[in-house]
Amino acid sequence: MPATLIDGKAVAAELRAALGLRVAAHIAKGKRAPGLAVVLVGDDPASQVYVGSKAKQTREIGMVSIEHRLPGKTSQQALLALIASLNADPAIDGILVQLPLPSQIDAEAVIEAIDPAKDVDGFHPISVGRLSSGGKAFVPCTPRGSMHLIHTVRRDLSGLHAVVVGRSNIVGKPMAQLLLAANCTVTIAHSRTRDLAAMCRQADILVAAVGRPRMLGAEHVKPGAIVIDVGINRIPSGEKSKLVGDVDFDAVMPIAGAITPVPGGVGPMTIACLLENTLESYERRMG
Repeated sequence: MPATLIDGKAVAAELRAALGLRVAAHIAKGKRAPGLAVVLVGDDPASQVYVGSKAKQTREIGMVSIEHRLPGKTSQQALLALIASLNADPAIDGILVQLPLPSQIDAEAVIEAIDPAKDVDGFHPISVGRLSSGGKAFVPCTPRGSMHLIHTVRRDLSGLHAVVVGRSNIVGKPMAQLLLAANCTVTIAHSRTRDLAAMCRQADILVAAVGRPRMLGAEHVKPGAIVIDVGINRIPSGEKSKLVGDVDFDAVMPIAGAITPVPGGVGPMTIACLLENTLESYERRMG
């Protein structure tokens, strides 16, 4: 029997609808709407599309979207000054600086300049430390969305073995922390893991976040496993190109118990969880 398809578009739509009801309830009490500021430096086409989608979905659920589109030659000093003004603005509940940044800007310095109380990307060192120590923290949006999707298949993950392939600060490491918090036994695998296929075949939950198209195939998947494919890779397809994940979807579909497609899996959840983080920031700040 082929795997159950985990429909990220549908789950994200349900989450956005629930968030919209919460926003409407606050506004009905006479409160201001939550505000999300997104900063884009330069004219990277993919980033422009992504920022536009964030703004559209923010407004659709009743939040205020503030966009700052800066030229690619913007100095680090100018960007830090803008972040300082957003930190001080009481109408802004979340600040997101779109990555990657131009070479003249130190991304780490920019992330550290964001007020941790408004760090809805979950990248600030304070957010990272709180997450790793089990404290209250903003969770990076892609891992948070991935957990939402896993829980649509199985609520109680206690005792399951989860293997996360990839060790990035944005996905791999926080994903492992969330799975640990859900009482999984967690293994982080990466490019230097010996016999990666044998390691992955032990996984009840397999999360692929390596950025290599179709790297994980049938030999990597335990029958019945939940497979979460975080990868978004563009490959040639005739005269055009198409998006594929880090998992060979067609090869794994007959083996897995449940699997996310690419596109339409984890991707839609990332923006929905950004909105979720922003609303939680607003609710904390409004008391």
